[in-house]
Amino acid sequence: MAVVVKECAYALVHVPNFVRYGSKPIRDISVSGGHGGDLEKKIYAHVRSFEEAVAYPPNQVFVGNLHPDALHDIPQPWYEHQVKDARKDGPFGEILAEDQFYGWMKAADDFDLVWLAPEFIGRIRDRVASHPLISEADLSKLGSGVAIGKIIDKINDDAALPLFFDGEVVGCLRRDHDADDTLKAHVLMENLLTKASGALVMRHLFKRAGIEPGDVDFILSCSEDAVGDRYNRGGGSLSKAIGEMCRCVNASGHDIKAFCAAPIHAIVDAAAQVEAGVYDRVVVIGGGCLAKIGMKYSGHLKNNMPVLEDMLGCIAFLITKDDGASPVIRLDSVGKHNIGAGSNQQDIMTSLIVKPLDRLGLRMIDIDKYATEMHNPEITLPAGSGNTPLTNYKIMAALASIRKEIDRSAVDDFVRQRGMPGFSPTQGHIPAAVPFLGHAALDMKAGRIKNTMFVAKGSLFLGRMSQLSDGLSFLLEANPNIRK
Repeated sequence: MAVVVKECAYALVHVPNFVRYGSKPIRDISVSGGHGGDLEKKIYAHVRSFEEAVAYPPNQVFVGNLHPDALHDIPQPWYEHQVKDARKDGPFGEILAEDQFYGWMKAADDFDLVWLAPEFIGRIRDRVASHPLISEADLSKLGSGVAIGKIIDKINDDAALPLFFDGEVVGCLRRDHDADDTLKAHVLMENLLTKASGALVMRHLFKRAGIEPGDVDFILSCSEDAVGDRYNRGGGSLSKAIGEMCRCVNASGHDIKAFCAAPIHAIVDAAAQVEAGVYDRVVVIGGGCLAKIGMKYSGHLKNNMPVLEDMLGCIAFLITKDDGASPVIRLDSVGKHNIGAGSNQQDIMTSLIVKPLDRLGLRMIDIDKYATEMHNPEITLPAGSGNTPLTNYKIMAALASIRKEIDRSAVDDFVRQRGMPGFSPTQGHIPAAVPFLGHAALDMKAGRIKNTMFVAKGSLFLGRMSQLSDGLSFLLEANPNIRK
């Protein structure tokens, strides 16, 4: 039985006032004068307006208003060549403004963690209510607010984190337990932003797929945040938390943790469950990651450019039985990085690309497009982190040359034709190949390409338990009924 990617959804949330709470900025700010100090002022002199974030070419690609290949023809730096008449809504989802996102945070808050001042709630209520995916139940959770004096006391006396908008404190996010580091305000903020942004993109998925939340059988979260408490640090379930907020009353779920490769693991697991007949409809969901916001800010300040890591990236996919139209996941194509495989880049690419293609009797040049880690190089290069997609594509092209599938002189052509510029927010799981899935599905349905190989790698050494790398891949093909 064939299994397909029935629908895809993508969203970006502009969170300039949360840049200070990214893992790197909050550490640096705390040792250089704290909130209100010179470093925080420098950062906020370089944050973007919502309009600038919407018109940024890679963001338009992420939500589907531009194809990734269009970036080849837009001069860099892209932040200086904004898209004219850019739209916040796209074929795959939307770019959400921060004031509206505060409403989503309150809708996601089941423990009264977020306190907002009455004046601020009055300012945003109509904006929040205007969102087509916000329900009356969500809106009711805004409440009437908490007096600003009480909020300030909570910040000063009880380790709550201030919440900002337009340079003012408009609320706070409080801790839940003073003896549990996993329930302190900053960790809860990370968890809540993942839940709220995940619910946003899941609702977009349902709208695009034309299904009701109750139609979903199972949810797999590939978000980077691992929720829990001091007794079970990663044992919580963002999948069920997001599903509850989206009223998926007939679904269960669990979280998949595989660092940057998690979305590929989750899609393969979902497809296997559907093929086995365990479930009919499985949603793979990835909310945004606050920890990675502003991660490369110092390189951006050094180069006098905007702080581009001001977006929470969110992804969602619906995996179902064959519908006769949607692209097919080839489960016989799955490539994996074995424990005994080498960890240099050529060994990893050989495991993830060459071996599965050999097994299928395919050449590397039989694949129309390769999707790898789609990190936006305009974010990473100023910080000295290189151009991840370009590096990966050059390794792929070199392997094709070694295999005598292309001439060495054709390496650049391979990179241009079968690769693409990076366009994704740099949040680990979000760039992991799958930002191209929506574009690939449209291209296959239109007959522009026949297949795409999705390749993601992971860094297991980040847990300080292993020096191993990780990775997974799969081949997506145009539905044979479309090809006929």
